[in-house]
Amino acid sequence: MESEATPLLARSTVNPAGHRRGDDDWLAAAWADPNTRVLVLEGGEPGSYGWKALMAKQSRALVTTGQTRELVLLDPHHAPAGERYLLGSDGERAYFAVRSRQDLEPNPVAEPASLREVGAVLNDHDTGLFTRAVALANWNASHGFCPRCGSRTRIERAGHVRVCEEEGTEQFPRMDPAVIMLVHRERDGQEECLLGNNPNWDAHRFSVLAGFVDAGESLEQAVIREVAEEAGVVVEDPRYLSSQPWPFPRSLMMGYTARAVGETERTDDEIAETRWFTRAELAEAVHSEEVVLPGRLSIARTLIEHWYGAELPGGW
Repeated sequence: MESEATPLLARSTVNPAGHRRGDDDWLAAAWADPNTRVLVLEGGEPGSYGWKALMAKQSRALVTTGQTRELVLLDPHHAPAGERYLLGSDGERAYFAVRSRQDLEPNPVAEPASLREVGAVLNDHDTGLFTRAVALANWNASHGFCPRCGSRTRIERAGHVRVCEEEGTEQFPRMDPAVIMLVHRERDGQEECLLGNNPNWDAHRFSVLAGFVDAGESLEQAVIREVAEEAGVVVEDPRYLSSQPWPFPRSLMMGYTARAVGETERTDDEIAETRWFTRAELAEAVHSEEVVLPGRLSIARTLIEHWYGAELPGGW
């Protein structure tokens, strides 16, 4: 059985309009157009209240509080000051984000909410805008200085490039590649999947395995290495399923399935417990809340439900 395998943060429907990022005349005209819409993110500087707090704040935007949650988008005239990023165009209007240094204020019909909180309930259009905005905000906020010489950098190409003011070298948005994989096997005529519990989680939380790609390593090699290190399981036949941006702060998650064929020495302690589940066992454990799966925003949930063949209840 198989279910749909499109992760929720990979649903963007707005053309990123990359060819417009260096077109200053077009950008100026788009910003002057009252039809343009602006997503305002909370901002601040990384040193002002800590990087983790920064990530939590600047991933927030105003979202309506009604039964259907939607981003609150402003026209440029009412947008606050702040760094400006082009998010794209749908052919009818342009979309920008502004990273404000002001706190967002709730009102009777909208409240500040983070991408983690509402990414699963927004429509494809809004989720795509929000995801791109947070990714650009996180990168720009943490790359104010040149990694080569330490000089300040300035924003260029509508937020998609930073240029060293001393050397003129260009820096582009950084993404950290990571693999995330559902390991499966056949045992006694039944398919099983492997889930693990991190020692920092509640004992009932289980998910698939994941890890960052090493330098000089292919994605498939990373899948095999990470499963061996974390679970002591030898896998073969890594098969790509789908990918998802995870801008917390800048990961790109590549989702795989891989078939277990043996055991090996486990070499790290990132996983406290691993368990094999048949489909029936997984359904029973989830319905009884013995096991709590990742939330629907994560590609981990996509991988699990793809293998299971249907939606499962609950989530972090």
